[in-house]
Amino acid sequence: MDNSFFEISAAARKIGEKAMEITRPCFERIDEITEYNQLKMLRAFQDARVSESLFSGSTGYGYDDRGREALDRIFAQVLDTEDALVRHHFASGTHTLTVALFGVLRPGDTMLSVTGVPYDTLQGVIGIGKSYSGSLKDFGIKYEQAELLADGGIDYDGIRAALRPDTKMVYIQRSRGYSLRPSLLAGDLEKISTLVRGIAPDCIIMLDNCYGEFVEKDAPGKYVDLMAGSLIKNPGGGIAPTGGYIAGRADLVEKCAFRLTTPGTGKEIGCTLGHSRELFMGAFHAPHVTGEAVKTAVFAAAVFGLLGYNVTPGYDEIRGDIIQAVLLGNEERLIRFCQGIQSASPIDSFVSPEPWDMPGYDSKVIMAAGAFTLGSSIELSADAPLREPYAVWMQGGLNFHSGKTAVLLAADNMSR
Repeated sequence: MDNSFFEISAAARKIGEKAMEITRPCFERIDEITEYNQLKMLRAFQDARVSESLFSGSTGYGYDDRGREALDRIFAQVLDTEDALVRHHFASGTHTLTVALFGVLRPGDTMLSVTGVPYDTLQGVIGIGKSYSGSLKDFGIKYEQAELLADGGIDYDGIRAALRPDTKMVYIQRSRGYSLRPSLLAGDLEKISTLVRGIAPDCIIMLDNCYGEFVEKDAPGKYVDLMAGSLIKNPGGGIAPTGGYIAGRADLVEKCAFRLTTPGTGKEIGCTLGHSRELFMGAFHAPHVTGEAVKTAVFAAAVFGLLGYNVTPGYDEIRGDIIQAVLLGNEERLIRFCQGIQSASPIDSFVSPEPWDMPGYDSKVIMAAGAFTLGSSIELSADAPLREPYAVWMQGGLNFHSGKTAVLLAADNMSR
């Protein structure tokens, strides 16, 4: 690699060269997946007959916005679902998931999480622990949980014991969140779906698909009834400035649309205000950018594995999301890792991140994120709560070349 622009020690360069050598077969596999998903996206754009006229923004009620409708069709096609709701109105991934949950659950219904406790910011939505006014619990929606196995795997026997014929929803979190469990692969989703269908055929299977889009060839639409994700993660391609999507069965997507706008108007209203072009561009670039992010994660796993740290997943493991966890062992190394990642950012590289009390989390959190879009985790970022086992979660990377440099700068910063 060309080191003329950044000071990287000889030791770090040597580790980087070794990491590139051992990850070559992994990169070939990633390129194959990326090409498949990129061509699938291209086909979806053509089938939707996308033209420049669809980029014009609507105002007011947004009736008859053809661009908005075409983007919905594109997402439905690439995710293998009947319908989709893609909107810049979604404020975050958590907001998108919240709209989906409130869209299909009713007072007295039971929601069963089969991947243990959900991600931190969703716990308040459900009413786990600290219960906020307006949570699902506040509306009389019951929550149950099937724990994971000791190794973080899915406990199918536990699901079988917890699931009842009248369970309204089985909830799956694909990514690991702030945990060290494996992210879920399409094969895991298929096994969960088969089990649930056999016991409760009318149960809605919902997937939090954040961080998982385009990482595999197999899209989850054939295994779940409903899914949701954020456009400032994988499917926005680093271009979408905000937003989210809900995709799945047409009847369920309609219910979610009624929750986002109003019952009866649903998807028919919601002006785009000139954002359509960015959402189309982001979607088109998403498979390639996701591939670059996966390469960055694989490289990081190889580098820190060679340095003697425990990493999950390992560099040669099959992946279900873009997240790489590295167990750093103590607070100082965790902070220095994040500061090293920040130093390689195109935005705010001169800033030194420090831990702080971030809303929605139960401990101090440190975040490195020099992003063009605030909070965009398809752009290279690293974050961690300051608690045992002092693991850092790194994700994103708009291109592998800068991502590789960031990983080496993080390794170098920890050695000083």
